[in-house]
Amino acid sequence: MRFAIIRFPGTWSDRDCQHALRDVLGQEAEIVWHRETSLDGFDAVVLPGGFSYGDYLRAGAIARFSPIMEAVTRFAAAGKPVIGICNGFQILCESGLLPGALIRNDSLQFRCEWVWLRREGRPTPWTAAIPEGAVLRMPISHGEGNYQADEATLDLLEREGRVVFRYCDAEGNVTPAANPNGSAHNIAGIVNEQGNVLGMMPHPERAAEPLLGGDDGNLLWHSILSAALDTVA
Repeated sequence: MRFAIIRFPGTWSDRDCQHALRDVLGQEAEIVWHRETSLDGFDAVVLPGGFSYGDYLRAGAIARFSPIMEAVTRFAAAGKPVIGICNGFQILCESGLLPGALIRNDSLQFRCEWVWLRREGRPTPWTAAIPEGAVLRMPISHGEGNYQADEATLDLLEREGRVVFRYCDAEGNVTPAANPNGSAHNIAGIVNEQGNVLGMMPHPERAAEPLLGGDDGNLLWHSILSAALDTVA
């Protein structure tokens, strides 16, 4: 597969994503500057973590107006896979590609630590290789990862199985103590109605090698690669 990794001013996780995809998994992964207007030739899009435009106004609020986002919107509307990680999740919400918003952590502190996630929800291209109920370990690194939405939206996400990752403890129990930022319903990752757009706060690209603490993040990349092969078949 050929991945486009979007770089905005202030992005810092683009190289991490490229390393995981290209050097660890052997895929084509190209960094695309935010002023580009086309994603022709790419099979998947990654909006990586960082502080796009310094998080001025709100995290992701300015990046949504970058020229590349029109192409990302068209890409998503065509049913092609898009993932927003951390700041990328914030950008997807600000762009209306995912519902809700990411606000300040309830602790009002920046959280940089490893967390546990439980895989839930309906099958999606991004979770196809992860059994339902599986518990994964990945790092977070954010100050505005507190996912919130109105009750109607939360009910819709739950009813349609669109909450695909939820903060939990090592045994898979979803508890307040396992929630690092105050997110509603312990939400760590959601998908759009089609299931091809995923937004998540934890960093799968930072969980790509055992040497760095674990490789559970590769399960997401394996999932989308498997989904692509199934589409070709």
